[in-house]
Amino acid sequence: MHEITELLKAWSNGDKAALDQLVPLVDGELRKIAHAYMRKERREHILQTTALVHEALIKLIKENVTWENRRQFYAFVAKRMRQVLADYARRRPEIEPIDVEETVIPDEKSKELRLLHEALTKLATIDERKVTIVECHFFIGLTMAEVAELLGLSKTKVERDWKFTRTWLKREMSVLQ
Repeated sequence: MHEITELLKAWSNGDKAALDQLVPLVDGELRKIAHAYMRKERREHILQTTALVHEALIKLIKENVTWENRRQFYAFVAKRMRQVLADYARRRPEIEPIDVEETVIPDEKSKELRLLHEALTKLATIDERKVTIVECHFFIGLTMAEVAELLGLSKTKVERDWKFTRTWLKREMSVLQ
């Protein structure tokens, strides 16, 4: 784990070779995160796990982030994955009925993902930590104890934030509809 942090810091300082060394070390964890996101998507989603990892990494490479540690890196990657999926959901054309007699139900998961993304974006302007908790627990599938360890908080604090955030998101998403 220490090696990942050192490579992240080297990459922040402009060492492009550090990125090449870093990717194989974090690839398995990035795929787990992407897989957790994809489990919540519709079956026929255009993106595959590997493509989601690559698109999120491309977004990160374009940014000039000063990496502090692996926790920060994984949290950033999770956020970029959520943004990639939200972008795809927004770009997805609405399904038009072919026949008047035929009813085509729009994909509710895409709609929910768009609403969740909008609500999380709004929440990020108020409390970024709560957004990170949602990303780590809901999207990545980490337990509350794992989220607490990742963020350096007590499990009780994370659970309290999670409870508040779930209620806030439900209310906000109903308003956005």
